[in-house]
Amino acid sequence: MVVAVIILVLMIAGVVVYFVVKNRGGVSMSGGKTQAQVIREAKRKLDRNPDDAEGLAELGDVYFQNKLWDKALPIYDRMYKLASKDPKIDSFYSILRHGICLLNLENLQEALKSLSLAYTMNSRDYEVNYYTGIAMYKDKQYDKAVSCLKRALAINPEAEGVYLILGQSYYYGNHYRDSLPCFKRALDEDPTNKEALFDMADAMNIGGHGDKSIKVFMHLRADPVYGPRSCLEAGVYHIKMGDYDAAIQDFEIGMKHTNIETDVLLDLQYRTAQCYFSKNDFAKGLQLLNNIRLVNANYKDVNALMSRYQELSQNTNLQIYLSSGASDFVALCRKFIETVYRGSQVKIMDIQVQPAYTDILAEVDTVKYTDIELFRFFRTSGTSGELYIRDLHGHMHDVKADRGFCVTAGVFSEDAHKYIEGRPLDLVEKNRLVKVLKSISL
Repeated sequence: MVVAVIILVLMIAGVVVYFVVKNRGGVSMSGGKTQAQVIREAKRKLDRNPDDAEGLAELGDVYFQNKLWDKALPIYDRMYKLASKDPKIDSFYSILRHGICLLNLENLQEALKSLSLAYTMNSRDYEVNYYTGIAMYKDKQYDKAVSCLKRALAINPEAEGVYLILGQSYYYGNHYRDSLPCFKRALDEDPTNKEALFDMADAMNIGGHGDKSIKVFMHLRADPVYGPRSCLEAGVYHIKMGDYDAAIQDFEIGMKHTNIETDVLLDLQYRTAQCYFSKNDFAKGLQLLNNIRLVNANYKDVNALMSRYQELSQNTNLQIYLSSGASDFVALCRKFIETVYRGSQVKIMDIQVQPAYTDILAEVDTVKYTDIELFRFFRTSGTSGELYIRDLHGHMHDVKADRGFCVTAGVFSEDAHKYIEGRPLDLVEKNRLVKVLKSISL
């Protein structure tokens, strides 16, 4: 019994020693040789003959399989140049691997040359279509990338990893609907692929399926890589829905991420500020705009927004004029008319609230005259043109008004000012409006 145990132990030890010796210096290659042995033998052949086809192929194969692209590249370059003279060397195989090495070394333009040459030699090969497709994708030739990658799948329908790059080629080529089934297949292959998940959600969002994409963006908000951009997209969706509180929550989660790209961070801050302004929380919005200016003093229209909202934060009535509900706005407009004609009798005859403006018709009784006057209030802070004034003038005839006032929180165009010459019209621009508003107490 003891002898049998000793024999068994010796047999196991012998097997272990055999495999240790066999694999010492590298992984076993075909024929039972280790990589180290293959390299040594290939180098001996090349020492005797630098153009030895077998030595070049063996050494190139080891380097290629181990992704030592910088070492494999000159070997395949040499093999391709020798192929026309040595029938043992496969020119297609050599130039294909030459292109793959260049592609992995980020030498895109040279890689495209080699891969395109390989493609002309054999357009039915899976690898040449796959790697040419990747090269075209990286070179932003998305339609050509799609063509190559679809051909690669036709040659090998079970190939893995192709659907993701095909989906992205469709996606960046603005073929969003075509990208969706590709991303789905990529996720079937690897459900943990966050890149495919984000791109699929973005494609759905751009394609008008925001109700589906929002679920994915919400799921990805905490992801360290795709979280910031997912928060940005989720927030934009909630702004469209009018839910500013949800949008602020999305954006604030995004801003808490570390290693966030500067352009994404600035966009998150900018949109969060806009949400706060929509909620009339000017202090928080201005603080965010100030943070943006510390990084980029000329970012979008931040300077103009800061000037506007700093003024609004100091003038409550201007806030009401520009952003409050219809009832508060109309009450302020009535006060405006009463303030303009302080000491006179003002009787409001009619109020018409339109999407673009609000009209108030009033009878004004002063010590000198009694008039019917039409006031048109615009809530815009931009430039109003002549057409708006012409329309007001026409409406004055309809309501039999003696005089008309056009009021805006912005300015009127030069043509608008020319139009009122000789007509019973008066233009009230922002500076004059603000002066009156400051004197009003609500």
